[in-house]
Amino acid sequence: MRFLLTDEQREFGRSLDALLRAADSPAVLRAWAAGDHGPGRALWGRLADAGVFALAVPEAYGGAGPLPVEAAVACVELGRHAVPGPVAETLAAGVLLAGAGGPVAEEWLPAIASGAAVVSLTLEGYGPYAPDADAADAVFTVTGDELRLAPGPGEPSASADPARRLFRPEPGGAPVAKGPAIRAAARAAGDTAAFATAALALGCGEELLRATVAYVKQRTQFGVPVGSFQAVKHRLADTLLGLEFARPLLYGAAVELASEVSRPGAGAGSAEGSSGAGAAVAAAKVAAGEAGYAAARTALQLHGAIGYTEELDLAWWLRRARPLRDAWGTPSVCRARVLAG
Repeated sequence: MRFLLTDEQREFGRSLDALLRAADSPAVLRAWAAGDHGPGRALWGRLADAGVFALAVPEAYGGAGPLPVEAAVACVELGRHAVPGPVAETLAAGVLLAGAGGPVAEEWLPAIASGAAVVSLTLEGYGPYAPDADAADAVFTVTGDELRLAPGPGEPSASADPARRLFRPEPGGAPVAKGPAIRAAARAAGDTAAFATAALALGCGEELLRATVAYVKQRTQFGVPVGSFQAVKHRLADTLLGLEFARPLLYGAAVELASEVSRPGAGAGSAEGSSGAGAAVAAAKVAAGEAGYAAARTALQLHGAIGYTEELDLAWWLRRARPLRDAWGTPSVCRARVLAG
């Protein structure tokens, strides 16, 4: 079995990196946190043109997916550049609505694939909050075997990341789909959200490590760069090891998800699709989330007091690492799922 990315997949990642470098993501983040979603929606449209949001939408609805490996490549890059918006939730909604089928899928899936729709959602067992619901065109909620479209984003709640605001969706809203297929689709969507969040966390950790390595090469003490100190080298090496150990778990989970989708009778929202891959996704989530958070702690320690400042772009990545670690499955929940699986 081949575990290396193909040339096309690597080129896809490089193209997204170039697109996002040109987009000035720190400026987009600052605008998003201030409530100005215009620059973020414009960037969302460019990412959609590159095919990012079509990766979780079946071809029958105008998408290109489901393609979990390519989705992992994309989300790592989006995490490295701290792209704002409900990225994991929109990808998960593609899986959820594909499993639901019917008019709701026909209405929303083409819009998700094209980037015309930004979507957030809540699922039972993952907490009551929908990230960035105020910027979303739709907020879906699943309770039992009912899928509903929330009538509004609801009231905001405190968030450690000001560019990732949390909302408890307004209750009510007529069911747009119901039945046993909704439960299965919600399980698959939960796995997709956790998987995408793991990739975002890995990318966030990579950028934190890159920025920290660059900083310790420039900062001097006793006339030499602090990066030459053995203790600093060991701390950075430990951070790198954590990220590199998480990477194969992430792509292993992508292979598991792809295998379940391609298995006869399985797929997004099927009764079987998502069960076997759940433990692999949980392992990737806990490894990537913990590695990203460790990278944030290393970055803050080695940058010193400057790491706290609002003026330093690094602060946006620092504040994103822990929410990504805990979203769509805390470390304790994911470890329990791995043991159970």
